[in-house]
Amino acid sequence: MKQFFELKINQKQLLPVVLTATLFLLFSCSAHKQARVRDDRTDQVIGAARSFIGTPYKYGGTSRAGMDCSGLLINSFRVIDVSLPRSSEGQSKIGEEVDMKDLQPGDLVFFATGNRKRKVTHVGLVTERKGKDNIKFIHASSTLGVVETNLFAEYYQKRFRGGRRVINN
Repeated sequence: MKQFFELKINQKQLLPVVLTATLFLLFSCSAHKQARVRDDRTDQVIGAARSFIGTPYKYGGTSRAGMDCSGLLINSFRVIDVSLPRSSEGQSKIGEEVDMKDLQPGDLVFFATGNRKRKVTHVGLVTERKGKDNIKFIHASSTLGVVETNLFAEYYQKRFRGGRRVINN
């Protein structure tokens, strides 16, 4: 049988290939681990928030007897040892800004409700994203208590003021 080609590799040629492959594997494993850690922390926060579903609304409240929107998030993020400001307006100034198109579970979403059209007065936590127009968030509604709602419901869509990412890699 004839040999079609001969493969000759010397050590000088092999070393850069081996080093490049090793570095690629190290960095890709590290990035994957960071993403997994963010996912675990996000799941913990969302799980904590969902445990409050059905809790009645109480302005200034932070317990199962009654809580407001910022109190819900303070309690939810406590499970991963992250302290949030007490007000929704204060919470709107932490973390990094996220466009609506880039929102992911664990991100905070902010709204201007009531008479003030620009001032942040309400906050929620993104719990699910299924496609472009199906984003669920959990919040403490002044009329319904702690519930999950679609971000694209007309009431919230009109009042949306932005998103922030507090849980990073």
